[in-house]
Amino acid sequence: MVDISELKFDEKGLIPAVVADAATGRVLTLAYMNEESLRISLDRKLTCFYSRSRGELWLKGETSGNYQHIVSVTADCDRDALLVRVVPDGPACHLGTFSCFEYPVFPETAPESGKEEFSYEGLMELIAGRKTDKKEGSYTSYLFEKGLDKILKKIGEESTEVIIAAKDRDKRETVYEIADLAYHVMVLMTEAGITLGDIRDELASRHVIDKKVKQEKMTS
Repeated sequence: MVDISELKFDEKGLIPAVVADAATGRVLTLAYMNEESLRISLDRKLTCFYSRSRGELWLKGETSGNYQHIVSVTADCDRDALLVRVVPDGPACHLGTFSCFEYPVFPETAPESGKEEFSYEGLMELIAGRKTDKKEGSYTSYLFEKGLDKILKKIGEESTEVIIAAKDRDKRETVYEIADLAYHVMVLMTEAGITLGDIRDELASRHVIDKKVKQEKMTS
């Protein structure tokens, strides 16, 4: 653990804090903290920053309701910057967008090397591991600690985000929000003891019924 006294604040007594969504890793904003705002953040487990323009402390969400619940705070190797992983109650940007970083400067390009192989089974195994062997700073473990009501609340929120993105016909954002929803549903499945096999069996049973209906229509 790094003590606050070990951190390197600049000549104005500030340290940059990169705030990221604990569930997805998506960067939400870049803000600044001084020692007082950092202590408040750690004490309340809510992000509190120092406004360089107004010269005062401000608790994120105090007026908008878009609080950021802190999951972990990590210092970089030089101890002069912070990564704050949070569970946001709403948009991070004052313009109403989920993240402040929404304006591309360099177009996104595909990586030269392939991504690590992904599978739903692998993700479910990871999620189950976070329930049985809770890890400090893990958003998944955080959800299991908070319990069913918190998990259901997040599913409701993510469902709404999917609807909004789809209504705006924003394919990229819709894909992003569907992925968020899928993840939280998988957390619910783990909490409820539901496996991927259970879902496959249910879908397979419906598929068989559809085939029977089709055959009946063809012979009628």
